[in-house]
Amino acid sequence: MATLLHLTDIHFGGEAAAPTEAALAFARALAPDLTVVTGDLTLNGKPREFEAAARWLERLPTPMLPTPGNHDTPYLNIPLRAVVPFNRYRRWIGATDGLGIDHHEARVRAINTARGGQPRLDWSKGAINLEAADTAIAALAQRPNDALRIVACHHPLVEAVGAPVTGGVHRGHLAAAQLAAGGVDVILTGHVHNPFAVPLPFGDERTYAVGGGTLSERLRGTPASFNVIEIEPTCIRVTAQGWTGSRFEAWRTWALPRRER
Repeated sequence: MATLLHLTDIHFGGEAAAPTEAALAFARALAPDLTVVTGDLTLNGKPREFEAAARWLERLPTPMLPTPGNHDTPYLNIPLRAVVPFNRYRRWIGATDGLGIDHHEARVRAINTARGGQPRLDWSKGAINLEAADTAIAALAQRPNDALRIVACHHPLVEAVGAPVTGGVHRGHLAAAQLAAGGVDVILTGHVHNPFAVPLPFGDERTYAVGGGTLSERLRGTPASFNVIEIEPTCIRVTAQGWTGSRFEAWRTWALPRRER
């Protein structure tokens, strides 16, 4: 069995200090095989926020894969956000595209769904490149064939029922169907600040959308949380670890049947 730690939406500059530090201690004690952080590392994309995020990421267990969120652009600096939205992210965190990490029981590829600007009023919503989805599918299809295939991005590609905010991803439904047809097992996301794990309505319905909570003060009706994902031969077990006020405890658990290959 392999273990994956899924963290998201820390929002340095607006982080909840105690849960953020406790999550780091939990992670180090867990020593997962893979660690994935699905964006919104900062609140407003300021240099000091990125510096804090970079220091925190350096303390997480490796191999570790981050991908940007919409808040990881210069949120309040419209000219920079429009022209060079990810320069600061690249300086302090790293590349925004084409990243992946591998374990013999799971492979993860990241796709950047965040944009600095879009031809619509709410630029914070997501967009996905279908060619990037094809690239991820090809990379994940490499041997071993029974390894779990995971895509990580910030915005949910298909809206989660009951979520307090929407991802609004351009081409999201098309990309989700494409990833499902390509044999992707799990799509990890953040953005909505509430954890969930649901089958997507495509094919054999063995592709799952799994969303993480937040470690920030921007709570939306659920406690600060993150996901621990246990990869078993026939099951993907997702446990949202929720903050009690003094520690993290198992708050919700989903058992997701794996597809046969």
